[in-house]
Amino acid sequence: MDASDARWLVSEAAGDALAQAAAEAEPASLGAAERLRRGFPPDRAALVLSQTALRRRAAGKFGPAAQAMFFTATGLEQATRPRVAAWRAERLRRTGVRRVLDLGCGIGADTRSFLGAGLEIAAVEADEVTAILASANLGVPVTVGDATTLLESLLDDDTAVFCDPARRTASGRSWRVEDLTPPWSFVRHLLDERIACVKLGPGLPHALIPDGVAATWVSDGGDLVELSLWSGPGAAARQAVLLPGGHVLEGAPAHVPPASPPAAQLTAAVLYEPDPAVIRAGLIDTLAEHLDARRVQPGIAYLVAARHTATPFATAFEVLDVLDAGEKSLRAWVRGQGIGTLEIKKRGLEVDPAALRRRLKPSGSASATIVLTPTPAGARALVVRRLG
Repeated sequence: MDASDARWLVSEAAGDALAQAAAEAEPASLGAAERLRRGFPPDRAALVLSQTALRRRAAGKFGPAAQAMFFTATGLEQATRPRVAAWRAERLRRTGVRRVLDLGCGIGADTRSFLGAGLEIAAVEADEVTAILASANLGVPVTVGDATTLLESLLDDDTAVFCDPARRTASGRSWRVEDLTPPWSFVRHLLDERIACVKLGPGLPHALIPDGVAATWVSDGGDLVELSLWSGPGAAARQAVLLPGGHVLEGAPAHVPPASPPAAQLTAAVLYEPDPAVIRAGLIDTLAEHLDARRVQPGIAYLVAARHTATPFATAFEVLDVLDAGEKSLRAWVRGQGIGTLEIKKRGLEVDPAALRRRLKPSGSASATIVLTPTPAGARALVVRRLG
């Protein structure tokens, strides 16, 4: 798609074609393409059918709103989930800024949420086609250009900056800061000089996080989706944020983890599996303090406590039994218990749960969950039951 195609696609002239394609049960079929070509040139028909397919894919992320939005394949893949974008917009609004400059707005997913939070926006996008589609999605103009050169001309004292650097190379998605566009040096400059929020991949090494900024790892429905770095008021914290509830765990990574429990204390204990945002933020031991829990083994992201404390930051399990983790022992236990449905979780052991499940040959009417983990007494399989 080039710029002229994009302008046509967002125009009223394409409206009938998009409506016709949306009504097709199978817009990717040869029949749908043939019917559309009766009224539109083949290249326009192909463009409409491609956009219709993207809108249907986007429904899983944007819901009914997707049917009135415009997408590119890359833009849809990189777009922030609406719930996460709304959380970020509200957090920016609470800083007291009235306007947000979105550098590299993509299809406008985050920018839509800034507008929804009552903030004024200015948006910049380097790719002209994407900018045209974003402008249609937002109902406001999007500036086409290089964020690094346009920054100062678009700022004022009441403006915060949001930046979601592109993380793609010719080889595909990249998580190296050297491959960011705008570059990492520009990102560092934003965080040094402005009230700013920078969205990054959740795997960014902690050593690269600049001093004096807040680092927030966000999970949505249990999926770890991003790390955002924040400069300005209240910066310098480490946080795990869990959506949709908006739960926040804040602290600093502990340097000396609590002692592990003896293996004998595992039976009838409560095992906690922290949310991935808690793990990636390095706040496992902060959570342990809240739960009066200890790690099952130093360096392993399972916590053990004598009693159950409700928390949104971890999934809790009652430990029903402790087994040897050897495959022969596990196979005998599965057969003896009549286990047909077996969930296997693991940390700290070189085990492929799917392959192990096949080798254990579960067959029967019972179901079970086992957790494979190192303990002070060696590798163990904990038979567990989820707690509410």
